[in-house]
Amino acid sequence: MDIWQLRFSVVGTLAVIIGLSTLFFTVILSLIGVFDILILGVFVIVFNLLQWLLAPYIIDAIYRVKEVSKEENPRLHAVVERLSQKSNMKMPRVMIANIPIPNAFAYGSPVAGTRVAVTSELLKTLEDEEVEAVLGHELGHLKHRDVQIMMFVSILPALFYYIGYSMLLSSMYGRRSQRDSGSAAALIGIASIAIYWILTMFTLYISRLREYFADRHSANTVEEGPRKLSEALAKIQRSTGRTKRVNKQAGSFSSFKALFISDPDRAEADTLSIVEARGYTTDKKLVEEVLRREVTAADRLLELFSTHPNIVKRLKALQEIT
Repeated sequence: MDIWQLRFSVVGTLAVIIGLSTLFFTVILSLIGVFDILILGVFVIVFNLLQWLLAPYIIDAIYRVKEVSKEENPRLHAVVERLSQKSNMKMPRVMIANIPIPNAFAYGSPVAGTRVAVTSELLKTLEDEEVEAVLGHELGHLKHRDVQIMMFVSILPALFYYIGYSMLLSSMYGRRSQRDSGSAAALIGIASIAIYWILTMFTLYISRLREYFADRHSANTVEEGPRKLSEALAKIQRSTGRTKRVNKQAGSFSSFKALFISDPDRAEADTLSIVEARGYTTDKKLVEEVLRREVTAADRLLELFSTHPNIVKRLKALQEIT
């Protein structure tokens, strides 16, 4: 998938999400109490905006994130500073998350500022050049304003979910005088929940496309970016899969997994069995082992419900970047 296909897919998907939302929201407003639904809509939007503004502090608490100074880790700071300059963007705050899986994420808000974080395990698992490629990916998310984009597209499914939930409750527990309209409310509630699921699928699709964009940013910003990022992603998946098998705590850090460079919930299914069955001697061989895997119909189905692309498809896309 080249850059123009990616951009067309993103714009087209956004258009579908906004179009469907506008259409069904208009239908709902025309059928029932406009004032109540508008209040609910305003509440959902305000709630999501507050969540976005305060999310960095929640993430810091859940993932035990601490800011690292230039004196504490001059090498990490130097990489982020250099890549920020190459990306023509303001340098974000540099953070380290103390969780037992190798991963990284970019996040922020107008209140907290922009931040890029790597886990302490990532620094132990990857070589310096691979950490650089991972940071290039995360800076790509900040450069493309993915946090803001995903916040925007996530509000619309949430809006229909709460409308559907409230209408179903109204149909079940409304006053007797309102029973005649109960069936209409139930129908609207069911339709709203269905639209919620449809919009959620489109939102997941956009999330996967944003990962391809961020991968491409790293590939174009970091010297030998495709090779370095491919090796980093393969090693992250393999290490996460192995860690989750022996450390139950490693499975409890998926609250904000959409932010991660790699989905920890997919690690075992994506690569572990292949790599451990055949073994590997170099990072290049590891990538080759992953690329040998056939993407099955089951893989494609599971990918539809994932925030991240299938690892094999992702590595193949990196190999195509020149």
